[in-house]
Amino acid sequence: MLTTHDVAQLDRDIPVVIPVAAVEQHASHLPLATDSLLLAEVINRASRDCDGEALFIPLMWLGNSHHHLDFAGTLSADSRTWMDLLSGTIDNLLYHGFRRILVVNGHGGNNVPVSQCLFEQRQKNRGQSNLLFLNSCYWLLGEPQATDFRWAQSEMGHACEWETSMMLCLESGLVGEFNELPDVSMDPSFSPAERSWLTQDRSVNGYIGMPRQASSEKGEALFECFAAGLVDLLKKMRDWDGASW
Repeated sequence: MLTTHDVAQLDRDIPVVIPVAAVEQHASHLPLATDSLLLAEVINRASRDCDGEALFIPLMWLGNSHHHLDFAGTLSADSRTWMDLLSGTIDNLLYHGFRRILVVNGHGGNNVPVSQCLFEQRQKNRGQSNLLFLNSCYWLLGEPQATDFRWAQSEMGHACEWETSMMLCLESGLVGEFNELPDVSMDPSFSPAERSWLTQDRSVNGYIGMPRQASSEKGEALFECFAAGLVDLLKKMRDWDGASW
């Protein structure tokens, strides 16, 4: 934990990480806080491995999860409200002189508002050529397929093989029965068009993917993969020359 004096002494070209996640339903076998818990673990591992070469601000646990609201326990901010909160946080960081900002997302529903927020921020600050605004979901910061496991899924779903595996690794006591859950297809039916959807349009039980394929060992491999990918990205941000594309 840093004091105001500690932050005042930091190089303003240090990458600043804003973790954003959610509290929302994850079917009957995973807790509502799954997205926040998993992202926090990735952030914790990365922060230990980056040797003080990045500044991590506290995780924003409230996400834009309106598509999950038909399931009990989901908490969600309206997309514009959520964008304003994130944008205000970035305004604060810019006011304090920081120039390299990475939003690390732990919930797919935040993708569009994060991208729109950073798009607007770059336009608003067009007079500053040395700004770097980046965003990525943590599960895009590594290559699970390169590990020694045979994966049923090639990408992140919801309360799926990947998330269930990571929760088993992180806190198995929070995971309910998942071994008999039937697969829910992740394949888009109207590709290349992108369909707008609510969760129950795809899954009456609230999960998307293949949770029955999960294991704690896979979860450890995923955490290791994603944390290493985040550290690599932070090194690239730190080494940026402040001008090149």
